Amino acid sequence: MKFEYKAYGNGVLRPVIPIQVIHKETVIFYEVLIDSGADANIFSYEIADIFGIDITKGEKGKIAGITGESKELYFHYLDLRIGGQLFKNVRVGFLEEMGQYAYGVLGQKGFFDIFIVKFDLIKKAIELKPRI
Repeated sequence: MKFEYKAYGNGVLRPVIPIQVIHKETVIFYEVLIDSGADANIFSYEIADIFGIDITKGEKGKIAGITGESKELYFHYLDLRIGGQLFKNVRVGFLEEMGQYAYGVLGQKGFFDIFIVKFDLIKKAIELKPRI
């Protein structure tokens, strides 16, 4: 499956793609950054709120970003539809400190272990090939 980089102001391009996040009968459309430097998938706690998930009942973890500041997050398992294909029980960490309009992040565990990912900035293209 192929996606185009998303264009932002001043010629900035980012590998941001649309996905669907699914829990029970509810589907949310969500934009996510494909981030090879992220250890895990990280979504805003607001997504959990929409699904009625108490994030604190998930597996507790910690992450540290570029600033080195450690933050708590909670992992749960959700279904994701990426490029029309359904992936069940994908591990997602919910982080309270994400901004209201921030996009989610797809990282090493839960994304790069599911897909072979090819970035081509010059062609403004991202290619994903499922491992399964």
